[in-house]
Amino acid sequence: MLSQIDWSRPWLDSVRPAFARLHLAGDEFIDAFNASAAAMGLVNHRGQPIRFVPQAALPEGTAYEEHIGATGCVPTRDNLHDFFNALVWQTFPLIKRELNALQAAQIAQAGVGKSRGPARDAATIFDENAALLVVRDSDEGRALVELLRAHQWHDALFERRAMFGRDAQVWSFGHALMEKLVAPRKAITAHTRVVVAEDGYFALPAHEQRGWIDERVAAELREGGLDNSCFTPLPVLGVPGWWHGQDEAFYADASVFRPKRSI
Repeated sequence: MLSQIDWSRPWLDSVRPAFARLHLAGDEFIDAFNASAAAMGLVNHRGQPIRFVPQAALPEGTAYEEHIGATGCVPTRDNLHDFFNALVWQTFPLIKRELNALQAAQIAQAGVGKSRGPARDAATIFDENAALLVVRDSDEGRALVELLRAHQWHDALFERRAMFGRDAQVWSFGHALMEKLVAPRKAITAHTRVVVAEDGYFALPAHEQRGWIDERVAAELREGGLDNSCFTPLPVLGVPGWWHGQDEAFYADASVFRPKRSI
């Protein structure tokens, strides 16, 4: 199963170090993730240790998010979806903890129900399909964000491609997004959350940038909650340097890089 993953892909930069720490010899990963989680001291919002357990350990009638929030146990199937989920727990544990706390609180308040409600729905989208766009706190950084929100793809991703790496970074977060990208398609699109960073962030080594992102976004979730208005779409193969052939014609493909709908 894991042999399907091409670890050279740039969208896996965020979780590659967590994978390297596992030293996996085959496809069995639960024990390795538990050893890593224990070494890192990962806990849920109640302070209970995070442990990865077989899916069968989830009691019938109990919601997945509710179980993690109540016990620290993360039901985990033997598939790529849950493999990437566990990797994100090892990479951005504070964000994962806050998302689970929000989801568990919403379930406690409103039950599972047929509809998740706006806050739980946004947390699920974040958890599954988010990318984090870190931009420099500058006029150029703000302009880039506005162009992306306006779906001005050519101006944002082609004309300003030199900004990526220097003044802007995209970090994959959603485990379903990573699963889809095992077989890359041009139409794969992330729900992107913008994170504004001071100049000092861009001088940090990558492992410190991960830690900064984890702390900053977790604090924002804790203080401000979450709803779908914080996301902007981003076709991830359009991130400069993430795919081949990114010429003007690449971004002119309106079936993927769609204009913003008029209200």
